[in-house]
Amino acid sequence: MIGGGPAGLSAAAEAASYGAHVVIVDSDLRLGGQLIKQTHKFFGSAFERAGTRGFVISDILLDELKGYGDRVETYSNCTALGYYKDDGVVNCMEGEENYFKVLPKKILVATGAQERLIPFPNNDLPGVYGAGAVQTLMNVYGVVPGKRVLMVGAGNIGLIVSYQLLQAGVEVAAIVEAMPRIGGYWVHAAKVRRLGVPILLEHSIKEALGKDVVEGAIIQQISPGCGFIGEEIHVDCDVICMAVGLNPTCELLWQAGCEMKYVPQLCGHVALRDRSMRTSNPNVWVAGDAAGIEEASSAMVEGRIAGLSMAYDLGYAKEEEYLEKLDVYWERLNALRNGETGVKIREGIAQVLTDDFGGNKR
Repeated sequence: MIGGGPAGLSAAAEAASYGAHVVIVDSDLRLGGQLIKQTHKFFGSAFERAGTRGFVISDILLDELKGYGDRVETYSNCTALGYYKDDGVVNCMEGEENYFKVLPKKILVATGAQERLIPFPNNDLPGVYGAGAVQTLMNVYGVVPGKRVLMVGAGNIGLIVSYQLLQAGVEVAAIVEAMPRIGGYWVHAAKVRRLGVPILLEHSIKEALGKDVVEGAIIQQISPGCGFIGEEIHVDCDVICMAVGLNPTCELLWQAGCEMKYVPQLCGHVALRDRSMRTSNPNVWVAGDAAGIEEASSAMVEGRIAGLSMAYDLGYAKEEEYLEKLDVYWERLNALRNGETGVKIREGIAQVLTDDFGGNKR
């Protein structure tokens, strides 16, 4: 399993439960991925632990893995440097000195996502952060990034991180959103609005101010043609936090020769896959944000599907049990994607889901 976030941990637990030997490599210092940063309670269903905070879900998954003993090997602070398609070898570097190779029979790419950044003058000043970096500082290391923050982006991440900043005693000057509507759930937006934080739609950052560090920002309204219009607004802040979206981390999928497609609804290039999450490379599966940007709840179910399928493909699971459980997991995944909020995801999945890769066959 390349990636020890919600998808990778769930896949590892599922595969190990059938008797498969699993190796997890993850570049972070701790396993858990984005879950260890998430202090808010999850939505979704009871199966995906709705009402439980993300970092608690991480602990639950890690405890589950411990129950499988030496069937599960874990490597943190370990980067998968590359995949060699000719012989299936994955090169890994643990820390700065321990270089080793792995020749797995099956591989799950659950490498997550990378934060998008937007260009503007002085965006390289100290004090300009991605939202994920702010979450890591606060929720992993207990360090506040500054005293007054301008949040760029009103999707779920921007809204949730804004609320977490407020909980930590950091003032949020404003949230600016280039689109004409809030992209995140209204329940998250309502919490920050009740605390007096203005959300300015059709506005974005024009420039960061300061010589050596961020000392303020200029924001301005955006026209339908994406140009700046109206008066410039000066915002006093010492932090500019960008929550402007994510892109799937898919370099290893390209190296593996997986058939890829650019799908805007899934936020970038993603691998075509079948119902088992197998890609066009018969030994490579994908799950989580590397398969398309979604909520962590969906990533965990995709991980379960991939782990189940890999175990079946290796002969650990019987066909009848495999097919029955696969249908159950897809019912749960479809339920998470149901409703208005899942329209884009459903449109994106329809473009990459195929029956061509043997998802119901060993």
